[in-house]
Parts: sequence; structure tokens; C-alpha cells
Amino acid sequence: MKKYCLIGLLFFTYHLSLITSTAQSVLSPDGKVSVSLELAEGKPSYSVSYQGQVLLNPSALGVVTNIGDYTQGLALKGIEQNKISETYSLRNIKQSHVDYEATEAVATYTQGGQPVMDIIFRVSNRDVAFRYKLYPKRDTRVCVIEREASGFALPDGTTTFLCPQSKPMGGFARTSPSYETSYTLDDPVGKNGWGEGYTFPCLFKVGEQGWVLISETGTDGSYVGCRLLNEQGGTYRIGFPQQGELNGVGSVTPAITLPGETPWRTITVGPLANIVETTVPFDLVEQKYKASQEYIYGKGSWSWIIGMDGSCNFDEQKRYIDFSAAMGYQSVLIDAFWDKQIGYEKIAELARYGKTKGVGLFLWYNSNGVWNDAPQTPIGKMNNGRIRREEMKWMHDNGIRGIKVDFFGGDKQPTMQLYEDILADANDFGLLCIFHGCTLPRGWEKMYPNYAASEAVLASENLHFGQGACDAEARNGCIHPFIRNTVGSMDFGGSTLNKRYNADNQHGTVRKTSDVYALATAVLFQSAVQHFAMAPNNLTDAPAWAIDFMKKVPTTWDEVKFIDGYPGKYVIIARRCGNKWYVAGINAENEPLKKTITLPMFVKDTMLSVYNDDAQLNGSVNQVKQNKKQTVAITIPCNGGVVLVNE
Repeated sequence: MKKYCLIGLLFFTYHLSLITSTAQSVLSPDGKVSVSLELAEGKPSYSVSYQGQVLLNPSALGVVTNIGDYTQGLALKGIEQNKISETYSLRNIKQSHVDYEATEAVATYTQGGQPVMDIIFRVSNRDVAFRYKLYPKRDTRVCVIEREASGFALPDGTTTFLCPQSKPMGGFARTSPSYETSYTLDDPVGKNGWGEGYTFPCLFKVGEQGWVLISETGTDGSYVGCRLLNEQGGTYRIGFPQQGELNGVGSVTPAITLPGETPWRTITVGPLANIVETTVPFDLVEQKYKASQEYIYGKGSWSWIIGMDGSCNFDEQKRYIDFSAAMGYQSVLIDAFWDKQIGYEKIAELARYGKTKGVGLFLWYNSNGVWNDAPQTPIGKMNNGRIRREEMKWMHDNGIRGIKVDFFGGDKQPTMQLYEDILADANDFGLLCIFHGCTLPRGWEKMYPNYAASEAVLASENLHFGQGACDAEARNGCIHPFIRNTVGSMDFGGSTLNKRYNADNQHGTVRKTSDVYALATAVLFQSAVQHFAMAPNNLTDAPAWAIDFMKKVPTTWDEVKFIDGYPGKYVIIARRCGNKWYVAGINAENEPLKKTITLPMFVKDTMLSVYNDDAQLNGSVNQVKQNKKQTVAITIPCNGGVVLVNE
């Protein structure tokens, strides 16, 4: 009898060990990225390695809902792995053609013997992504997700490159948060920003082992926009919006139907090239509706950044239409107060005039209903479905190309639904959408075919408002290609050739960066629609070579290659459009940047146009022939730039 009891005890202990501690590895197709999934004492977790180096320590998984706590007391039913191989094309992201390969692992968890949740992982050669799929519980087919346990435990010695989340209902006209705060660079882990965590994307340097970029994608009106909160030390977790957002209206928690899926949590790992070149925000999402037409991207001009509200008058906008036509640009963005200072009838007249010049109009709108005090008009239109569609029909009938909608209320579910409603309605009327004072785009270029770009960054308007922003322009410019612009189109509104941010070019804040710097950021900052901060006077007061470059530079790209750089210090990136490569670099360090860079995209004897600066930031363009080693020696002074283009 004792013998049988001992056998039974051993059998029970064996199976208990399977329940309390199970681990399984998921490898990327090339084997460089490894994810270890574990269930210990009913609690799921994961860790991430790149080429054998641990970049994320064991980190919590699971969600807490109002119908069950799925962070503990779980049993693993099984893990099914399969290969993903997909191909897609997008004209409006950093790479026009993508071949996506990944290993998918679906881990199914039970609680009380019933399936409650899948955790779905995708592991590609540079990215890890996961999301949750929740199942109905008996007759309950809806739930509120009260909290995500989703964690990211960075190893000791990690430093951070983060954008603090601002408190709600602060700043100009109580319009925060709007993803427009300054980054902290190479900061130790263990902080929580200004007490409210950090906006996505979030960049980390794990000693000499590699880099980690954390973000999310696939967020739409069925969820909330999330942020990253620090728990302690190097441990961060997903956080939901702040209660004060949207003027305190609405819940901070998302409600979903069951079965239902959350957005993807994305983790890009490895060298900086992986961070800059990732396409993970688009790899994981699907188009939500068909484009009503083939949308026209391209370059445009914009009077407000130089002339402010006073420039929004009929004569000045007509002059900017002429300027765009002279530059070969496709559009003009007419900013706030156009309904009061120009009027609907005269806007229609400007649209007809622009059409004769091959120039379309984008019109600015306030998003506002009741979420902040921004007084700019048109107001009270984009937040109301009936009025919005009437307004969009008027725009369609008068040939308006797109809209720029500003001053959103935060990241709660009703606000995310508003973005989706604006996009869907705008597509019905053939309008492109740009968002400002807004959240981060999360795969929207692929999800919504008429989506153009979002601000979600401390953008060019701040260069007009304060000299401090001008003094720090190069430092900030060396951040965005590594963080904000890695995950979505960035409507920065820069590349001015004015010496000062004022219509007379004699007063106002002083630009500290060079003309070549302006050319370089036209390449470095990716957005399929670019409204540059150039002005009609630049046709005569800017160097002819700079004007010629800004006429020709593309806004849509087929390929991107990281060459060299460090966030906040310097950056050199190559982008290809068709068979033409643009290699652009800028420098924020006090000392000149001297580099010999290898450019395998240029074969021997290729003629290159090289735009560069001397020590006094005087720019010039020269023709050089590529050597057989495919290398080029460059020098970039502080606040300067370099651009190389094959002819």
C-alpha cells in the first residue's frame, strides 16, 4: 500500500511541476531573437534575448477584467507555433514593399478548467509583439479590461530615452496631453517622468548588449491609447489614460466584446539599425476599409509657421498657392481661423484658383467638443457626426484635398473612436487626414488608407514661439529618427530656409541651424505629406541650390537604411526613392562630426551631389565621384548637415 502511495505522490509531484513551472522558447526565423514563455505558479511571463544577450528579463503578462483576473491562477493548455510569411506594399511608410516573416506562438490559458485567454506572440528577426485574445465567460460576452499586467523588465545598467507624459488639462488652453514634451536622454531607469509615465515609443539602451524600443500598434476605437509606467527600477508596465483626460469625461478603461483582442505590444530589439528600419507597426495590422480614391501625397507650403494667425487671409493664401506652384508642390495648408478671416465662399474661390495651378488645399479644424478651451475656429464640427459629414461634403464639392484636425482630448476610448470616425467619414468624401495636438499613430497608415500623418512630437511651431527651441533644434532633430519617427509618419512642419521665424525674415526667433540642415531634415523626417516651413521670399533670398533641392526631394520612399548615429548627438540615414538614394546627416554635438561612411548603395564612379557646410555653416553643393571602396569622408559642424544624392 505504501508503495502505491509513493508512486501516486511521485506522479502528482511530476504533474504539479508541469503546472507550476513551464517554459517554451519561440525563435525568430533567423534565430537571433528568442522569447521564453513561462508559467510559474499560475502566473504567465516572458523574456527576450537577442543573439544570446538578455534584453528583457522575465516580465509579467496577463490582464485583469471585470469578469476575471487573468494574471494568476492560470493553467497552460498548450502553445501552438507556426510560421508567418506575408508580403504587402504601402506608399506612405518608410519602406514601400515589405516581406514580413515571423514565428507565431499562440499560448492558450485556462482557469477553472475553462479557456479564458490566448496570448499571441509574433517573433520576427528584429521585433517581438504580443496581444491578448479574451474569451466569453459562460453567457458574458462583453467585459471591461481594468488593468494590463503587461510588463517590460529592463536589465540593470539600462539607460532611457523617453518623452514624459504631461498631466491632463494643462498647457495652452488646457489641451494637454498631446505628446509634445522634451525627451530625457541617457537617463537611468527608475523614474516615472513627471509622475505620469511616458508616451510611446520608448527607447532603452541595455549597456553594450543592444537597444530596445517599446510601443504599441493596432489601436482603434475599440481600445484606449496606452502609455508606459515605471513600477520600480527597470520594471515598466502598460498604463491606461489618466482620469483627467477628455475633461474628466469617460472611463480610463477599455470595454471590449468577447471574443475580443487587445492592440499589439511591440518590442524592437538589437542594434540601432533595427530600431530605425523596423516596420513592425504595419506588419501586424490590416486595412480597415478600402480607399475611396487614390490619394495624392507630396509636398506643400504653410503660411502659419512663419506668419501666424495674421497670415490666414485671402491674399496671403493666394500668394502661397503661387509659391507652391513655383516649387512644384502639390498643396497649401490653410490654418486656423480661415472660416472667420477668409470665409467659406472665398475658400472655395482659392480652391478653384489652386486647381488651375495644380495645387490642392488642406484646411485646419479644431477637434473640440468639450475637452479643452482652445478657441481656434472652425470649431464644433469634427466632433459631431452629422455636422462633420455636411462639412466634408462641402469640402468634397469644392475640391478640398484634406484636413488637419487639432487639439484632441487624450487617449480614452471615446477619443480613439473619434479619430476612427473622422478618418472613415473623410474617406467617404476623398479627404486625407493630418492630426495635430494628438496621440501617436499606431499602424494607422495601413489601417486607414486616407491617413496622412500626425504631429505627436514637439514640432516646428515651438521654433517660432521660443529661442530655446531654436537653440535645441539640432539636438531634437537627432532624436526623432530614433524614436518618434520610427513607428509612424511625423508631421513636423520644418525645413525652413528663413533666417528668422517671421514674415519679414528680420524679426522673431533666430534659426541656429544651417540651410543644409534644413535639406537634411526633409529626408530624415518621414511623412508622405510634408508641409514645409518655407516662405515665398525664399525664392529670392535662399540659395538657388537649396531651392532646387527642396523642389526635387521626395516625400514617399521605397527603402531606408541606418548608417550611423546616436540619439540626441548625430544621425546619418539613407532613403531610396526609385533608383535615387538620399543620404542625410545632421550633428548636434559641439565638435564637428568627422566620419568615413560606407555607402554600398553607390557603386564605383557614381556621380554624387554633395551638399555640406563649412565651419561657419555656409552651405554649398559639389559634384564628387564615388571611389571603389564605396566610402565617403564627411564633416558636419554643430547645427549643420550633409546630404548626398546620386545623379
